[in-house]
Amino acid sequence: MAAPKNSKWFLEVLGPGEGHLHAIRSVLLSKDSPFQHIEVMDLEDYGRALVLDGKVQSTQHDEFIYHEALVHPVMLLHPHPVRVMIIGGGEGATLREVLRHRTVQRALMVDIDREVVDVSRALLPELHGGAFEDIRTELVFEDARRWLEAHDEIFDVIIVDLSDPIEEGPCYRLYTREFYQLVTSRLSPGGMISLQSGTVAPHDLLNFSAIYRTLQTAFKTVLPYTANVPCFGLPWGFQMAGKEAVPALTADEYHERLLRRVQGELKYLTGAVCAGHLALPKHLRDRIERETRIIKDDDPLYIYH
Repeated sequence: MAAPKNSKWFLEVLGPGEGHLHAIRSVLLSKDSPFQHIEVMDLEDYGRALVLDGKVQSTQHDEFIYHEALVHPVMLLHPHPVRVMIIGGGEGATLREVLRHRTVQRALMVDIDREVVDVSRALLPELHGGAFEDIRTELVFEDARRWLEAHDEIFDVIIVDLSDPIEEGPCYRLYTREFYQLVTSRLSPGGMISLQSGTVAPHDLLNFSAIYRTLQTAFKTVLPYTANVPCFGLPWGFQMAGKEAVPALTADEYHERLLRRVQGELKYLTGAVCAGHLALPKHLRDRIERETRIIKDDDPLYIYH
């Protein structure tokens, strides 16, 4: 059904020659925090959406794809994740999915921007699903890199759920070699991380491939994969990395772990989808294998904004 003729429109710029146009029913909130511009919009096709610095982060109707893809593959590959750290994840949906795992006893979420969490609590209850009130949840509002440098706590899984590394944003120092080396030192033996790593459109692969190459400087195993999150307008990249070698799982093994470990029924992932994620198309595999760019503190990578 077409949007009403008098609709207002939001253009999310995806690159120098590309954008994604959303019809807006209403803007529920628009404000500046000390770190970024925060908006909550009600979109015609996707429902309520969290938008940071002009970039769609999550929408009510398809956030389950992104958050299940980010959280469950790495949690299922780990043999027994008990202590989990989430870096970013302000809307609470990553936390929600982590807490579905029966093995988890502690979920620490460190986000720099308290206002994003406050806005999400109030206006996006479907996204966090009450996860902030779970007794296993611990919230810290601080720069995650500074927190890791100041604390020597060890985690089984660290999930990095950040917005893209734009130059004026708060996240670009959390995509570098030095940051990944710090993360490795805070993982238990067999520990793993996962993170989103931007678009995998054929004309715009530098962020995805450079993150892959940079992760290889700090981790023994790096597993890139993709998922289609419709509200983002382009296919999306994710990566998992292991402190040690990570045994491959079959679709049946993923399925068995999903049934045994995860409470409730997932909307997107199955055992077959978990296994199939790791079969990259040839053009993506070719690109990451020839990538030489390593993201460093003194040579960060910014995406177009």
